[in-house]
Amino acid sequence: MATRKIIVLGEEGSEVLSKKCKVVENFDARTAQLLDDLNETLDQSQGLGLAAPQVGIIKRIAVIHYDDKKYELINPKIIKTEGSNIDDEGCLSVKTTRGLVKRPNYIKVEFFDREGKKQVVEAEGYFARVFFHEIDHLEGIVFVDKMLPESDKISKKSTNQKQS
Repeated sequence: MATRKIIVLGEEGSEVLSKKCKVVENFDARTAQLLDDLNETLDQSQGLGLAAPQVGIIKRIAVIHYDDKKYELINPKIIKTEGSNIDDEGCLSVKTTRGLVKRPNYIKVEFFDREGKKQVVEAEGYFARVFFHEIDHLEGIVFVDKMLPESDKISKKSTNQKQS
């Protein structure tokens, strides 16, 4: 395993954050290594989620660590959403900006695990928000693209909320 450098919006190489990711076709050792590296990088950064493009890899892979559980998502697909809520978000690729983003309150997402087995997760509230945030990264969308105009930009140092 290795900790990878997280790409930050506005820095050299950050154009990768606006690219739509490619579907993963091979569930092989390279895919497993990327998942291991994403997990280690996320652990080191103390965030909630990390997507492959945030470390410069344009593949539909993301990891989420929430409530002491780890989720490894390959080729995630949103199959159902419900409701709506507005909440504060931050991002490991957006250093000092947090803002309000409107998202559905519920998500049902289908994805493959590292062995290529189909999985389904349902989530509500902030847990659902983390899935939406990471799936957005796979579509080339960063939360600031969806941030509400009335958001106050605040330093992440002034909040205890973890980053996605």
